[in-house]
Amino acid sequence: MNSETIIPKTITKTKLNQISFMKKVTFLILSAIFFISCADKNAAPPPSAAPQLPVLSITKEDVTTETEYPASIQGSVDVEIRPQVSGNLERVLVDEGAYVTKGQTLFKINERPFREQLNNALANLHAAEAASINAQLEVDKLKPLVQNKVVSDYQLKTAKASQKIAAANIEQAKAMVESARINLGYTTVKAPVSGYIGRLPKKQGSLVSATDIEPLTTLSDVHEVFVYFSLGETDFIKFKSQYAGNTIGDKIKNLPPVTLILADNNPFSKSGKIDMVDGQFDKTTGAITLRATFPNANGTLRSGNTGKIRLGINHNDVILVPQSATVEMQDKVFVFTVNKENKVSKMPITIVGKSETNYLISDGIKYGDQIVLSGIDKLQEGQVIQPKKAAKEVAQIINKK
Repeated sequence: MNSETIIPKTITKTKLNQISFMKKVTFLILSAIFFISCADKNAAPPPSAAPQLPVLSITKEDVTTETEYPASIQGSVDVEIRPQVSGNLERVLVDEGAYVTKGQTLFKINERPFREQLNNALANLHAAEAASINAQLEVDKLKPLVQNKVVSDYQLKTAKASQKIAAANIEQAKAMVESARINLGYTTVKAPVSGYIGRLPKKQGSLVSATDIEPLTTLSDVHEVFVYFSLGETDFIKFKSQYAGNTIGDKIKNLPPVTLILADNNPFSKSGKIDMVDGQFDKTTGAITLRATFPNANGTLRSGNTGKIRLGINHNDVILVPQSATVEMQDKVFVFTVNKENKVSKMPITIVGKSETNYLISDGIKYGDQIVLSGIDKLQEGQVIQPKKAAKEVAQIINKK
């Protein structure tokens, strides 16, 4: 009985020791894990790799920048059609906007008063011619009488003077006839040039006069058009310096064609040529006017249209920087240059023009420098990067002229 009681007590004590040992081991393991975890949290993170960014080597290019100037369009001939005699407008033979040819009849003014004036002038001419005949007969009659000393020489001289007066009256009468014919012709108003008819403020039956403020209509010859635009003094100096020639006339001959941008921002289908520079600057605006001529065979352009002249100026050996490689801060534009240690520096640049998607740079970077093309929004001064040359296709797009 006693041996059976002692054996279980021994087994129980051994198990309790084992359990206690396992608890201690578990506690030590958990403590080690805890301390290792805390040590990892306090340790500095490993350094991140330098970002790999595309860079571009700066080169010099020959480019043409384009500047647009507001312009007004006029036909090569814009004339007001006015009556030259007074009378009732008997007929209107054209419609607004119609195309007419040179010499075509546009209006007819009542001609009856002027025809009567012509008839009266013709009658006066015939009377003067008859008086001249009588004067000549008188001279012919007196000549033999004077030779035979039947009458005095004074009477012959008087007859000859009368004959000269009669001849002068004939010339005066002829002038009156011609004037009457001209006035009669003015009753038919014809087109002086081919072109398009404007508004017709006067209707059939209206009384018209040469002193009217408003014309009968306007007529525009637009087979070619004149486009006028202005350059400021600084722009004009740059404009002149671009082209060869000692005089303005010589420079005009060397000017390239220009483009007309219409009101819908689309270019006109034909190119124009600058053919006139005004003789002086406008004192009010400080600008000088230039004229470009454009062919307009289809009549697309009309007098009074507006648009913009796109003028190209050549630039040789200039530095181009893509707009996408720049960042603007506090009214200044910067690029990130890369040095030999692959560190970036934020560099301000001076922009003097724009060619498509590129800036023309005069200061800040130079030939041979390298700039970061993209990813510049997260760059910091002095940061190290891994430069990667831009792909050939990308460089071609960026440097597109």
